[in-house]
Amino acid sequence: MYWEAVTYKTVIVYLLLFLAIVGAVLVILKPDWYVSTIRKVTTAVNNAADNDTGTFTQTQAKFVNLTGKVQVKKVDSVQWVDADYRTSLDKGDLVQTASDAAARITFADGTTYTVKSDTLVTVEENLMDSTKPTSVAVRISTGSVDLATPNWASPDSKAAVSMEDTTASLSQNSRASVKNDPKNNDHEILVASGAAEVQRGIEKVELTQWEKVSFPTGGPLQKTNVLAPPSLVEPLNLAPIISENPKTSPVRFEWKPVEDAVGYTLRISTTTMFTKMVKEAHTTSTSTEIVGLDSGDYFWNVTATDAKKQTSETSETFKFTIVAQGKTEEMMLQIDGTQMHGRMAEIVGRTEPGAALIVNGQPVLNISADGTFRHFTEPLEPGQHTIVIIGQNRRGGTAKKEVSIVVPK
Repeated sequence: MYWEAVTYKTVIVYLLLFLAIVGAVLVILKPDWYVSTIRKVTTAVNNAADNDTGTFTQTQAKFVNLTGKVQVKKVDSVQWVDADYRTSLDKGDLVQTASDAAARITFADGTTYTVKSDTLVTVEENLMDSTKPTSVAVRISTGSVDLATPNWASPDSKAAVSMEDTTASLSQNSRASVKNDPKNNDHEILVASGAAEVQRGIEKVELTQWEKVSFPTGGPLQKTNVLAPPSLVEPLNLAPIISENPKTSPVRFEWKPVEDAVGYTLRISTTTMFTKMVKEAHTTSTSTEIVGLDSGDYFWNVTATDAKKQTSETSETFKFTIVAQGKTEEMMLQIDGTQMHGRMAEIVGRTEPGAALIVNGQPVLNISADGTFRHFTEPLEPGQHTIVIIGQNRRGGTAKKEVSIVVPK
């Protein structure tokens, strides 16, 4: 009797060869049956994938920004757990932020709720159906929430925020700030853009830009106009600032004047939700210079104050980046071309291997080993734009390039 050893690899090779022969025979003898079978299998796999990915986007909200201690208590749980970017939110879930925390929540319809510090909210409604208008809402037990609505696919969609026995429903493309302070009997709803309808029982109040409703518990709704915030001038949003000595070099901040304003407050932070303040300056002018900022990314905004000590909402928040100018030789940075993809610009170029690049304040993540890179900007508004590319190599050398593009309407 003779024995011969056969490896698993050999068995697999023969099996694959056999299946290939069978498949070839089926294609020759019954091509229609073969094509039909492949189509059914492909459709089944695609449907399964669609169902798997659709579960989250159609029914749940998610965190897109988290700062500090943010906790969630699910509707079917008695325990509070720390929130992270994998945490999904359903109707009835509670979200709580600490004194140094904030969270931004995005629903599937594009509505965002920014939960500020020391705030407790409940996801009150989350109706998502591709065939019907969407409806989302949160309830504020205590604290403050900013919300913004997108351009909905259905004009009948709704986004609301409630407190006490009052509900504010926003129109599409609107922004509002809502505060509920039961301890001091202070409740208010302010519209920064767009429109909203505030309802308490049979009482209704329509709000437009820079109008506010405030009320005491059980008292009437009081509608008033509020001071508009300033428009920011410089540093421009996403602008890089190159300096040999950032710590001792002043950075100039400027904004447009606001009618009836007698003073302004400039705030600078290292976080988008201003939970970590770097500087706060008060001035009667529409510009000021700040010294002492290290290299890094910063966010800034301004509020206005009138003679009655009324303070406006914060202005739009701009981001800027301070880059230390290297004292060694300059680095190599070459822009080979640009191309528009809708409202996004593609920047193609070459730099030194191992260098770091920033395009309009955003880091370039895909730099190949030979230094070539390709970067897509964020969507830009129609019109002419200057794209600023700055870089720094391992020796401390820096370089800066600017390219002009035009975004069509």
